[in-house]
Amino acid sequence: MREIILDTETTGLDPATGDRIVEIGAVELINHLPTGRSFHVYINPERDMPKEAEAVHGLSATFLSDKPVFAAIAQEFLDFIADATLIIHNASFDIAFLNAELGFLRLPAIPPERVVDTLHIARQRHPGAANSLDALCRRYGIDNSKRTKHGALLDSELLAEVYLELIGGRQTALVLETSITKQTTRMVAAQISLTRPQPLPSRLTPEERQAHAAFIASLGEHALWTQRRS
Repeated sequence: MREIILDTETTGLDPATGDRIVEIGAVELINHLPTGRSFHVYINPERDMPKEAEAVHGLSATFLSDKPVFAAIAQEFLDFIADATLIIHNASFDIAFLNAELGFLRLPAIPPERVVDTLHIARQRHPGAANSLDALCRRYGIDNSKRTKHGALLDSELLAEVYLELIGGRQTALVLETSITKQTTRMVAAQISLTRPQPLPSRLTPEERQAHAAFIASLGEHALWTQRRS
């Protein structure tokens, strides 16, 4: 199963009022485990950067001025996510911006059924508690000390760890490993129990042994049973 943990940074809160995406970060999971593949790009929003937004992610208009526009990276981004499920924290925010950018290019929108919102999962698991990414990292003992500002790729990497905790991934892996270990132990024990400490005595009588030897002798010296095994 392929999943993409995804995060964006923007110039503001609402694409309907002209805010744009300035950074996309994404990491690939296969069967809930990171593969090492990632996608990361800074984007020129073709507009100014409000001070409030810059204070959040630290990306200035000057820094972004020589970066590609969304149209230049759209196909690479779509190729990376392909048809994978998208795992996003507060997904409605990021999907609104992504679909706005795709809409400008007359490309199909990302349907909601492709998206898993980890904020929704966190609120179900921890009702009434703080469920920001920082709060979840603290709750699960995930080191987020490098997160001095929001950054799409770093946040995606942290969310990958949080997501594993939210779905019980580490516990599930431990249970599976324990189950396999117990099964292997039972198999070894069964094999040991089937091994006799002493072989059973032969049930052939002396007369039967003599009759068998006479039969083999009657086959001649080239009979297969008279040949030594290599």
